[in-house]
Amino acid sequence: MLKKFMVGIGIVLLVLFLAACGNSEEDEEKEATETEATETEEVSAEEEVAEENKTLDKLSIGFVPSRDPEEIITATEPLKNLLTEEMSSLGYDIGEVDITVGTNYEAVGEALSAGTTDVGLIPGGTYVLYDDGAEVILTATRAGLNNDSDEALDWNENKPTDASDEQVTYYRALMIAGPSEKGQALAEKVNNGEELSFEDVNDASWAVMSSSSPAGYIYPALWLNDHFDKTITDLDNVVPADSYGSMFARLAAEQIDVMVTYADARRDNAESWEGDLEREASIWDETNVIGVTSGIYNDTISVSKNSENMDDDLKAALQQAFMNIAETEEGKEVISIYNHEGYQEATSEDYDAERKAQELVQSLN
Repeated sequence: MLKKFMVGIGIVLLVLFLAACGNSEEDEEKEATETEATETEEVSAEEEVAEENKTLDKLSIGFVPSRDPEEIITATEPLKNLLTEEMSSLGYDIGEVDITVGTNYEAVGEALSAGTTDVGLIPGGTYVLYDDGAEVILTATRAGLNNDSDEALDWNENKPTDASDEQVTYYRALMIAGPSEKGQALAEKVNNGEELSFEDVNDASWAVMSSSSPAGYIYPALWLNDHFDKTITDLDNVVPADSYGSMFARLAAEQIDVMVTYADARRDNAESWEGDLEREASIWDETNVIGVTSGIYNDTISVSKNSENMDDDLKAALQQAFMNIAETEEGKEVISIYNHEGYQEATSEDYDAERKAQELVQSLN
């Protein structure tokens, strides 16, 4: 009897074991089916997103030559991948990002107007000259400086110029006298608290950028007008330059006496002054400010109104992409070539003061 009982228990346990195995196999099959279905749905979703992305064969970006063109090309190379990745997440697959540096500021403005360049990183002065064919979408922000005085003497007594923690939407241009005999004579008068005359500045040779450059032409012209009722075209010795780098080279070689540039340009060229340019003393010891302009609204990222690629959706994507890039470490390094630290959305009205400056310069010419 006991034997039959034990056999019966064994049969029951065997049945339960087989049932459990069967349920386990069914659960595994069910789980595998569900996993496969989920993976299929994810792949389908990815394919759907990819299908929704618009495709651009090429996006062309133009930079103005405010630094050495080769330096700009090298520094902005990572922008190609950064922008491609950001734009992909924002609905655009770009085959090629083409970066060029214009031969001068006007060349980039003209390319935007013609529609041969899609995006331009250009100063406000260039933008307002070409706003019939260009539309501003972003304004650069940058670190302020530890000096924001209107007085040249304050800049000379508080050297070197350093960055501050404050983000600003404007900068100033400076008239900088170099180590030449005339340059030092001008600096001596300023540092002695004496007023410069037009004869003083006219006796010196001046290096300037193209007429659409805010720091390299427009605002220095306004400074001359405010102080002497003259402008750059009234100076007897003007040397056109294609970049600020070439200006510093001429200043260091004492081929010119005065150059006009953005306020933190000496910080950017302090190393090369004693290196490539082979000066024995520092740039802070050998250069002095003789004039300071009023504030200049920061550089723009502008797009072409006449590009076949450009529409409202692409403009919105580019706005967001550049703002996102500026928040990454790699992106910050790229845009630092122009001393940009971030971007904020911009409107045409932001540059109305720049338009007034341009009108005055045109009337003076």
